[in-house]
Amino acid sequence: MTSPAAQQALVERIDAALPQTQCTRCGYPDCQSYARAIARGEAEINQCPPGGAQGVARLAAITGRPELPLSAAHGTEVPRAVAVIDENWCIGCTLCLKACPTDAILGINKRMHTVIAPHCTGCELCLPACPVDCIRMENASGQATGWAAWSAPQAEQARVRYQARQERLQREEAQAAATEPVPPAPDNAPDPKRAAIAAALARARAQRADRG
Repeated sequence: MTSPAAQQALVERIDAALPQTQCTRCGYPDCQSYARAIARGEAEINQCPPGGAQGVARLAAITGRPELPLSAAHGTEVPRAVAVIDENWCIGCTLCLKACPTDAILGINKRMHTVIAPHCTGCELCLPACPVDCIRMENASGQATGWAAWSAPQAEQARVRYQARQERLQREEAQAAATEPVPPAPDNAPDPKRAAIAAALARARAQRADRG
């Protein structure tokens, strides 16, 4: 039986071999969770599209498992992309900021946002979060895919930024829990944030109609 220390060491080796895009395509909330599932025998080694075929080979070497084709159910190996925000349509709703796992998006409420390209992992989690579809993905690696389109330093930077974000969210949650709770609003009271987003959407549609 594997000792807890040996199990943890295996998790760390597997995690270090993952690209740290934190894209959740593997079916787990982050790369470390996927690494833990592999170490426990709960997940296959071919569920990480950003790592591609070379990533599967790396995991096979670490775990001693046979190499497998990349799982089509989890995605395909494609060139690395970065998110780009169309400034003309951004309504400043901040939903993309909350979705970004590495805090690669800069902006404040009701102001235009922008992506810090070197910090973007191409996870695409901001795309479904945007209510006005003003975010697109652009090829950042040409024909290179998998680890040929990514590097160990980039993966380490993504890991550090993701961990820093998680720590920040935990601090904010703890601070919120420590404050005196606000009495709940009546069930029929309008949600201010929902109303603000609805108003911003209406303005965006009106602007598009005018330009059309």
